[in-house]
Amino acid sequence: MMLTDQIFACRLCAGRFAATATAHAPRPVVWFRPQARLLIVGQAPGARVHASGQPFDDASGDRLRDWMGIPPETFYDRDRIAIVPMAFCFPGYDARGADLPPPPICAGTWRGRVMDQLAPRLTLLVGAYAQRWHLAAKGSVSDIVAGWRDHAPAVFPLPHPSWRNTGWLKRNGWFAEDLLPALRIRVQEVLNDPA
Repeated sequence: MMLTDQIFACRLCAGRFAATATAHAPRPVVWFRPQARLLIVGQAPGARVHASGQPFDDASGDRLRDWMGIPPETFYDRDRIAIVPMAFCFPGYDARGADLPPPPICAGTWRGRVMDQLAPRLTLLVGAYAQRWHLAAKGSVSDIVAGWRDHAPAVFPLPHPSWRNTGWLKRNGWFAEDLLPALRIRVQEVLNDPA
């Protein structure tokens, strides 16, 4: 059985998800092929992605695609872009309606095996969970993203493109002025280079 099929069939968190406020069943969203040149690492699918089965199928995805400077048809081309969050399933909401964190068992079970199949030329680390795992980063997302030049051109740490971060984006003008132009150039280099 192929690795993607094994992940699709995963039910490790069935009991955990049934006990959440959403009481949902696992639905792994698997979006990668080994030949992908660009890897996007997020936290975990949200409720809308859980329903659609398509990653970043929401306003956050619109913002992320804008940051990258690419249209949806490029973003969703699995031969070019892999989207591998720290957990493949929507973890649910807590009693207050906040997103639960990605269950560590998912990364512990699948992450190494997935990463062994990928050799991206560019990795986008979206949010704290991705940055901590891939960079062994300590500190705030703000500090890690502000130090983006330490990781470029192979890795770009990014804040989550959620509407919740609109205030952060306004307070940190350097993100749009300095990081995004460099990111867009690098995305085009990686996606359009025939090598």
